[in-house]
Amino acid sequence: MMRSFANFNLLFCAMIAIPNKVKQFLVFTAKVLIVTGAFYFIWNQLANNEQLDWEKFTTLFRKNQSVGGILFILLLSFLNRFFEILKWQNLVSSIRKISLPESTKQVLGALTAGIFTPNGVGEYAGKALFYEKELTKQILFLNLICNGVQMILSVIFGTIGLWVLGYGFWVLIIFSLGFGLWIIGFGFRKITLKGYSIEKLIQKINEIPKEIHRKNIAFAVLRYLTFSHQYYFLFLAFDVDLPYITLMATITAVYFLASSLPTFQFLDFAVKGGVSIYFFGLLGVNEWIIVFISTLMWFLNVVLPVIIGSYYVLNFKSRKIT
Repeated sequence: MMRSFANFNLLFCAMIAIPNKVKQFLVFTAKVLIVTGAFYFIWNQLANNEQLDWEKFTTLFRKNQSVGGILFILLLSFLNRFFEILKWQNLVSSIRKISLPESTKQVLGALTAGIFTPNGVGEYAGKALFYEKELTKQILFLNLICNGVQMILSVIFGTIGLWVLGYGFWVLIIFSLGFGLWIIGFGFRKITLKGYSIEKLIQKINEIPKEIHRKNIAFAVLRYLTFSHQYYFLFLAFDVDLPYITLMATITAVYFLASSLPTFQFLDFAVKGGVSIYFFGLLGVNEWIIVFISTLMWFLNVVLPVIIGSYYVLNFKSRKIT
């Protein structure tokens, strides 16, 4: 990951020496390629996925359609990204105050730019482009904190879910590995890699005001509860009748295991869908329902924000290269 950041920095430095007209053309070309590529991958996944039975979906949708229900699901998608936008605005306030519209532009624009990269690594560079070159390391670090807290919550809720589902043995293994890594990290905390060490990382985290950390955790918890319950309500809409605890435990386990696998944003639904088919299949849920719900979650929480983010990408003006 650090090598990717270094490559981005080299790219920016190289672009400074390029004549302004050429620079503008390259930036415009990059914008068009990002947006065109995003829409192509979205269309390709929806049009050529043989597991999606649109006839069954249409029949069930007509049977259970509800304007109130659709608006509620859309509201949860809005809240999911809104809490992420609030998280970013809160974290960036440690170095600069930004408005809610500015935070929205940065979050959605970076999401679109990172759709082709493994685990959204391009999102880091996308956000850094909105700031001066001297702030690059700070922005990358804040984005690491932003995503790291969300990942920790996925681990916590996911292990609880696995325990509830009866996978206590695997939970013990997870905790053992986590504890082992913590011991190793503590023992080698002074070892540096490209100027970074665990001790220095902890020091940088502690430099951020505690109030910002508290808000970051609160927004992360609200976001997690929002998208996990959106998953839950979609299962109810598809007539899946399972106890709340069982369904939520399975959802948290799926998110934990799926987020642990390296993937691209545009393939997110396929990865989560594959893990979901295994776990929900054990509960007797029809495979096509699982695939459709995973696809809907991807469409509502990745595709729609990327469509909006495409506007910000096309109108993007970098403070580094203009």
